[in-house]
Amino acid sequence: MVINRWLNSVANAGKNLLRRSARDRNSITALCSQLYSNKGEALGIALADEVAVAYAELSQAQKAEFFQTLAAQYGPDPELINRCAVDYSESQSLEAYRALARAVESPRQTLFRRINMAPKGTRTVVNMREDLLALLPADDSLRAVDDDLQHLLSSWFNPGFLKLKTLDWESPAAVLEKLIEYEAVHEMQGWDDLRRRLDAQDRRCFGFFHPALPDEPLIFVEVALVTSVSNSVQSILAPQNDAVDQERLKTAIFYSISNCQPGLRGISFGNFLIKQVVMRLKEEMPQLAEFATLSPIPGFRTWLNKVLVDEQQTVLGAQETALLTALDAPHWYQEDGLNAKLQPLLMQLCARYLVQEKRGSTPLDPVARFHLGNGASIARINWLGDVSAKGLQQSAGLLVNYEYDLEEVEEHHEAFLNRGEIACAAAVRKLLANNV
Repeated sequence: MVINRWLNSVANAGKNLLRRSARDRNSITALCSQLYSNKGEALGIALADEVAVAYAELSQAQKAEFFQTLAAQYGPDPELINRCAVDYSESQSLEAYRALARAVESPRQTLFRRINMAPKGTRTVVNMREDLLALLPADDSLRAVDDDLQHLLSSWFNPGFLKLKTLDWESPAAVLEKLIEYEAVHEMQGWDDLRRRLDAQDRRCFGFFHPALPDEPLIFVEVALVTSVSNSVQSILAPQNDAVDQERLKTAIFYSISNCQPGLRGISFGNFLIKQVVMRLKEEMPQLAEFATLSPIPGFRTWLNKVLVDEQQTVLGAQETALLTALDAPHWYQEDGLNAKLQPLLMQLCARYLVQEKRGSTPLDPVARFHLGNGASIARINWLGDVSAKGLQQSAGLLVNYEYDLEEVEEHHEAFLNRGEIACAAAVRKLLANNV
């Protein structure tokens, strides 16, 4: 990219200045100190590049020490904040407000912005957050550092900057390799599997990209073009050897949506990403009439297992609890008699989990939160829709269709965000009415 060539040129010029500098540049701490205090652009870009290189060479223990330094030495000044707050409280002036805003902003944010000046600065900052997230469970003192990173990355990765691209077999090999690497829903079994998922006859794949990471998909969406709404992922993932009648393809099924950057976890890319894909598909194939997902329910078994061991729970009776112990057997789903007993119970429990079990005011299930926030409705719960080992472990083999109705997406989105309402099809409401 032109911007990267320009940054590399300026960085190289700045490095000539660094070579003439007598300052100590042996540690990343010293480099960050120089970068934070530097005012010049050429030297600043060179320093930022050196920080990026130095960070990449740190061991895990050194990274932990680096973040502790950021937490201890680059936080806001509490006394300055208090003084500015008193001044603003007394004067209510614009000048006092600006002074308070400057005091509250952490110096870490300035440092991260300056690191971002490096040719690979954005990649470095995203990597920093990925490493930091791994450290947080054991070191709560680093939460303030993560707050600053999350604040900045939310601005840098505003959905207005994202570009939707169609990915196919002719896409750059580096991008295709990342599709295999990042697939988080249904693991790819090598290049032949990837080729099937990119088959132009009845498959599509789309990626969302950011200008600062042009070869790194942030999210990619895999789509199956089929004749009707699918209820089994095994049928979608199966090889296709026959020719496809394009005119019979009336339904687009989003069967895998993968977030590719762990360092951007919790960063919102907007609430209408899937609608963008729907609109792109509709432009290409006007005959498409239905748009739905075939989605995993990753938290269902975790929630159900907690219910089963909770002696105070009121969700299940003793008979239902005893019946559900059959899920521990590896091939329970192959026993017809057991299936007939488990199916109505698990379907009702899954409907309850998706609609009624909450994390605060939003659904407990992360995939449900994503699609309902995007304006989808819960259309159908599918019995034994994924009998892979992962599907059985996550959700007892159940999958859910979230439907995207272009005429209702915005209405569902607003109702969900403003009133907590979850749009459901009649079949799902019936399961809730019959709940245990």
